[in-house]
Amino acid sequence: MGSRLTKEDIMKQIEEENVRFIRLQFTDMLGTIKNVEIPLGQLDKALENKMMFDGSSIEGFVRIEESDMYLHPDLDSFVVFPWTSDKGKVARFICDIYNTDGTPFEGCPRYNLKRNLKKMEEAGFTAFNIGTEPEFFLFKLDEKGDPSLELNDRGGYFDLAPTDMGENCRRDIVLELEEMGFEIEASHHEGAPGQHEIDFKFSDAIRHCDDIQTFKLVVKTIARKHGLHATFMPKPLFGVQGSGMHVNMSLFQSDQNIFFDQDGDMQLSEKAYQFTAGLIRHAANYTAVTNPTVNSYKRLVPGYEAPSYIAWSAHNRSPLVRIPFSRGISTRVELRSVDPTANPYMAVAVLLGAGLDGINHKLTPPESVDCNIYDMNEAEREANGVKHLPTTLMDALKELKKDEVIRSALGDHLYKNFLATKKIEWDMFRTTVHPWEREQYLTSY
Repeated sequence: MGSRLTKEDIMKQIEEENVRFIRLQFTDMLGTIKNVEIPLGQLDKALENKMMFDGSSIEGFVRIEESDMYLHPDLDSFVVFPWTSDKGKVARFICDIYNTDGTPFEGCPRYNLKRNLKKMEEAGFTAFNIGTEPEFFLFKLDEKGDPSLELNDRGGYFDLAPTDMGENCRRDIVLELEEMGFEIEASHHEGAPGQHEIDFKFSDAIRHCDDIQTFKLVVKTIARKHGLHATFMPKPLFGVQGSGMHVNMSLFQSDQNIFFDQDGDMQLSEKAYQFTAGLIRHAANYTAVTNPTVNSYKRLVPGYEAPSYIAWSAHNRSPLVRIPFSRGISTRVELRSVDPTANPYMAVAVLLGAGLDGINHKLTPPESVDCNIYDMNEAEREANGVKHLPTTLMDALKELKKDEVIRSALGDHLYKNFLATKKIEWDMFRTTVHPWEREQYLTSY
């Protein structure tokens, strides 16, 4: 499929906006944005896919003896950062990673998602559309410019200034995003003090994952201009809800949403139920990827709106999987467990793999759970077949190792390196003595 933007389009915009530097961005295995910045004079070299970098320095990439790698810019990802200097703006391309022999690098999360999308196309579908709802907290910077734990507001759901003191920052974020081509659907204060949400329009899987990474960069950049630190950490504060990134998914054939069936039960197609069944069957196994940090599991606990039980419903928000009310082209399946520390390319890859497995094997979902799961006792949950999501990162890693479907969606390189890296993270957490332990035991024993 050809690019929508041509080199001529890009050069014209560069001249009009006085762009002087180009960032060649990519995402490592942990979901961190990396970049190689080049002066405008090196653009032709970059567009010829001849820009090299040291892959051995990037988490989860390659060993030092095989370090040379190439950046292949995606022309359609070109965008100028509006906030950069009038003396010479900065623009960026999002890149895929290639080996020196010209083959795609299997450890590139973006390429890996493309590999899964090709499997989807071979199964007869033309698009996997994604819409996400990333949440974040705003904390004040201290006198040294470092993040503090002091919130800048005490607002709650949909509050306005003066209660929501982050409103101006959030508005500026929206303006910057719109100038970069985002279609913003909503912007509001979330349930916890200092917590915010900005929703942007759904799009195809690759573009939307690119947009998530760009969104995070813009949020952090504009927050700092307001003397604030934006964090996508799932649970930065005890006693309030954490930040999630609900993922809404739909499969298309041409312009037809195949999850919609006018005559189906709840106007859902058989494939919508099968996809949902796949998400349910593999839920415990992909959770390490969708919730990849030690802190992620401080959010997935009862009482703070985040799902902690494996179930689905079209009528309430406590289960893991929800079917929103909209129908027609907007028919979708929503997974509510994902948090914004997830590498979006890897998370979407495993969710697509799980859903397609449900379709391929014509799985049937369990009975929907249409009452509040948090009000059930253990016996009631067991009677309804409701199981618990993994409660720690290590539990989630053990579940990941059991599932060949999820391993296949990640590919061997990402699978092996992800497991190794996350085991180290867990061991670092496990062996650290935390303040809570001193408070509980130092004077008691």
